Amino acid sequence: MANASLVTFTIAADPPPRLDKALSRDVPESASLSRSRLVRLIAEGAVRVNGAEVTDARAKVGEGDAVEITVPIAAEVETVAEDIPLDIAYEDAHLVVVNKTAGMVVHPAPGSPSGTLVNALLHHFGGELSGVGGEKRPGIVHRIDKDTSGLLVVAKSDAAHHGLAAQFEAHTARRRYLAVCYGVPDAADPRLRGVRGARFEGGGVLRIATMLARHKTDRQRQAVCFTGGRHAVTRVELLERFAEVASLVECRLETGRTHQIRAHMAHIGHGLIGDPVYGGRRKISEKILGAEAAAEAKGFPRQALHAATLGFAHPVSGEEMDFTAPLPQDMEQLIAALRG
Repeated sequence: MANASLVTFTIAADPPPRLDKALSRDVPESASLSRSRLVRLIAEGAVRVNGAEVTDARAKVGEGDAVEITVPIAAEVETVAEDIPLDIAYEDAHLVVVNKTAGMVVHPAPGSPSGTLVNALLHHFGGELSGVGGEKRPGIVHRIDKDTSGLLVVAKSDAAHHGLAAQFEAHTARRRYLAVCYGVPDAADPRLRGVRGARFEGGGVLRIATMLARHKTDRQRQAVCFTGGRHAVTRVELLERFAEVASLVECRLETGRTHQIRAHMAHIGHGLIGDPVYGGRRKISEKILGAEAAAEAKGFPRQALHAATLGFAHPVSGEEMDFTAPLPQDMEQLIAALRG
């Protein structure tokens, strides 16, 4: 097909029973192809399996099957540019590093077509943009949840988009999050040593390695599993404990799956304060930490999670780059109350 690019990959072990689901699981993250777009590409005859065109999204595939997807070149974006203030940590001709505020969605979707980071960046950039996801738009190579604050890098050029995407796919980008969780994930806790997928490494760092897949009944959640899904690894280090009922932790991502930190912390029994999806119904004891801390934790309006540092090799110059974003005021206030 003229004016198109070719994405090739191989189906991994234990594939889902449907072609669309298998492609969604195994397609390289750098291709930026959502499941809905994959379904459209299948119907359009753009997918070949072992050399044969497949147009049925329900078709079966097997481990080792060779997949080719012909992706049309980017069209002009229809998303509206909006003059929304941005906290820019760094910018050059190829990329921009943004300190995203909590409450801002990264990418337009049916439920949030405007007010997103992409809307804001379209206004900020003007001019030429990377072609990604079938439209000319800022090159989103990784995302953070709407109610998570902190750093992310966005490509302005195709060269930057491909170079950054390759680093995130290879897990060489460096991402460190700060989070406030219930309880204390301490190496001295024998319970944690019995949690499947969790083990302690040197220095008391807890390594969590599981698969993550969309929850079978709640499509807004990710579920921890050990067959199927996508491989996910998080390392957790205890930084500060608050009377054994809460703690400040550092979470380092080896992979970057949807809701990875939130789902992994819930899996080990230490869900994040304020998390409405994975945090459970736990509360901070007023008797132990006082009324102010209990009220602050109970009323915290989002998951207490902040993308604090981001590092990568510049996709054009090769220079190593590292950025840090201080904790936002709401998390500073929460931590101060817990300390008090």
